Amino acid sequence: MTNAVNPPFNSPLDGIRSAFFENWDQPQLVLARRTADVDRIVQAAFDQYLTPVFPAGITVLAVGGYGRCELFPNSDIDVLLLTENPPHNDVTRDALSSFLRALWDANLRLSHSVHSQEECCQYHPQNVELNISLLDQRYLCGDRAEYDKLAKRLPKFVSTERQTLVKHLIRQVRERHEKFHGTVYHLEPNVKESPGGLRDIHAIGWLNKLQDSTREMPDWLGELAEPIRFLHATRCYLHLQANRDQNLLQFDIQESIAAERGVTPAEYVRQYFLSARRIHRSVLQAVDICETLVPSGLFGQFREWRSRLSTSEISVSKERLHLKNPQLLESDPDVSLRLIRFSARHGLPLSADAERRIAAALPSLTAHYAKPGPIWNYLQEILSQPHATLAMRTMHETGLLAAILPEWKLIEGLVVRDFYHRYTVDEHTLIVMENLLALKKNSDPARNRFSSLLSEIESIPALLFAILLHDVGKGIDGPTHAMESARLATAIMERIQVTEEDRPLIHFLIDQHLALSSVMNSRDLSDPATAEHLASRVQTSERLRYLTLFTYADISGVNTTSMTPWRLEQLWRIYAIGQRELTKELDSDRIGNAAAHPFLEGFPQRYLRTHTDAEVAQHIALADSARESGVGIELTRQGGIWNLLVITRDRPKLFAALAGTLAGSGMDIVKAEAFANLRGEVLDSFTFSDPGRNLELNPPEIDRLSQTVERVVLGKLDATTLLASRRRPVVARTKPTVRPAVYFDSEVSDHATLVEIIAEDRPGLLFDLASTISHAGCNIEIVLIDTEAHKAIDVFYLTKEDRKLTAEEVAALERRLGDVCQVS
Repeated sequence: MTNAVNPPFNSPLDGIRSAFFENWDQPQLVLARRTADVDRIVQAAFDQYLTPVFPAGITVLAVGGYGRCELFPNSDIDVLLLTENPPHNDVTRDALSSFLRALWDANLRLSHSVHSQEECCQYHPQNVELNISLLDQRYLCGDRAEYDKLAKRLPKFVSTERQTLVKHLIRQVRERHEKFHGTVYHLEPNVKESPGGLRDIHAIGWLNKLQDSTREMPDWLGELAEPIRFLHATRCYLHLQANRDQNLLQFDIQESIAAERGVTPAEYVRQYFLSARRIHRSVLQAVDICETLVPSGLFGQFREWRSRLSTSEISVSKERLHLKNPQLLESDPDVSLRLIRFSARHGLPLSADAERRIAAALPSLTAHYAKPGPIWNYLQEILSQPHATLAMRTMHETGLLAAILPEWKLIEGLVVRDFYHRYTVDEHTLIVMENLLALKKNSDPARNRFSSLLSEIESIPALLFAILLHDVGKGIDGPTHAMESARLATAIMERIQVTEEDRPLIHFLIDQHLALSSVMNSRDLSDPATAEHLASRVQTSERLRYLTLFTYADISGVNTTSMTPWRLEQLWRIYAIGQRELTKELDSDRIGNAAAHPFLEGFPQRYLRTHTDAEVAQHIALADSARESGVGIELTRQGGIWNLLVITRDRPKLFAALAGTLAGSGMDIVKAEAFANLRGEVLDSFTFSDPGRNLELNPPEIDRLSQTVERVVLGKLDATTLLASRRRPVVARTKPTVRPAVYFDSEVSDHATLVEIIAEDRPGLLFDLASTISHAGCNIEIVLIDTEAHKAIDVFYLTKEDRKLTAEEVAALERRLGDVCQVS
């Protein structure tokens, strides 16, 4: 039998491509055309290869997306071969192989299975996907009589196993949502698998098909026609651009698809999130309704005791809140806030019906709350409840939050594209609120100090409200988003009648919510000028507590790994420094000849403030041994962070060489300090992480790194050779590159000039920067390193001949450092 691919089996996508771009807003035409093309190919292959061998007894069914006639350009082709007599000899097996090979040769991504009628009408606990796929089955070709038998048997099977299949689908939806942390607001979403994606649309369709025909279900798919069309068009574009089954809406694709549509990337992605949010809410409502129709057993009956929580306006059924009289939303709009308050108090979500009622009443609710009124009374009470964040999410998802605070619309689905934010602005805001309240149930010893701090503040509602509004300024142009957010908050607080005593604190927290992060990233925490600067901005210990908690929650809400142990410790240091400065001034003089040991003479006073007596004694002992061997080295680990301490005779470019050694060994430096005493000895310390866990997993490497550092210090090894072995491969970037910037400030410190450098991170960057500074004749007093994804923020405190840099020296060094930052 021939295996040649005949012309009928060609599967070109050129026609699909042109059809899509000609009818962008009608992707269903593309799906239908692609389905028809594949139908033709499958039927032709069946006629040529199977019909001669199987005149009867075998049927080809389209299942899954193919069965729904929703074939995207590079979707899998799911077919089921229905037969009571699977191929059992060479002739029949060869015929089936030729049939399948013809489909593969036609560039179809075939996924096939062979089953009997009995198998199709049995529940398969280990292969429920088979049962689900048959909900979308469609006859293609072959023995029609056999298909008609199956079509009659399937409804009875579905009726018998309805509850089992519904439970499986509900569990499947929840597990998939959990993988994406239950949010649609990922900056690079998966249009198929993410919450609010195509899988949720499929789940809604399946749940509808599994319901008893006597029960009337909402027409979710009809209501979602526009969001579905938007997602279909987006996935078609992804497939055609990548020429494969691509479902990740990456940054570069966002830009190209927005350009095709004549909108900005932010506008396009916002439309995606608004569409996904509607789909996400609908699938949750479908799950909610279907759960109430499935018997819940004794445990479910036991939970019904909560129905006693019902009030004259609100009823509780199956752990959901219902409005007894939905018409009240028109005559008494505040019933919506009382419902939310009830949810915040008891931790019970709204029923699908209650959410739909609120959504339907949004026009009248928006008009009502546009007028000035005492809304703060309700919000303050909601924000003081134990489940305040559940309530705020519900308000956001139903549109009630935007009805009460129209400024919230500025950040709904808003994408701010940078290297470290994982979520949209609105989702980030809600996560920040959740991070704050999570401290109440904290079990992490590293966060106990912040939990204690939360218990000391007087008004959690004021802090939560400040968090709610802290980024609304990102939705408009202005000098800074913090200033714009504070300006908008002033008008909001007037309109909703926030109490006079709460307004100054809320305004301060919004206006200064980046203050501690700025200190963390660009200031030497051991310099008294930093403490004075911090105290002048915060003014009171009470405000410092609020701002510290705000900063903790804000940084933690950037992404799941943003609050590292290092940043956590640094934030607490900032709090402690500010608290001390608010009660006592610090002295920044250098240690004189009255020091406890000659080794300390000439070190800045900050050395004593940042090291315990035991550490000082340890350093002195290490210095004594260094005078004999030429170098003293100590490499230790503290949690997930490593510390390298080097004491030796000072020499030019020493700091740069040490930075190069660590970078060349695969380490990421997060902090570095360099102190020189009057005897010409230097104490250089580096705090670094080991991203590859090489030191942890290979203990001999610890000694090897120490030996390498010793050889570099003694001039026996050039650090540049180590760096050459750690050049990262060039990869195609899909995210924005960092624009290099170099800033000088001679006012921050009393004795040194500060330079802050922002650049694209790369191996050896600190080495190159430090080498450039040394070549300029400058001495590095302090180095602060912070790296966020590909973005490096390096801060140096420099002196030259024990003084600040002159204006001419600053200008010359600025040019040289700028050149270093430009090197790729």
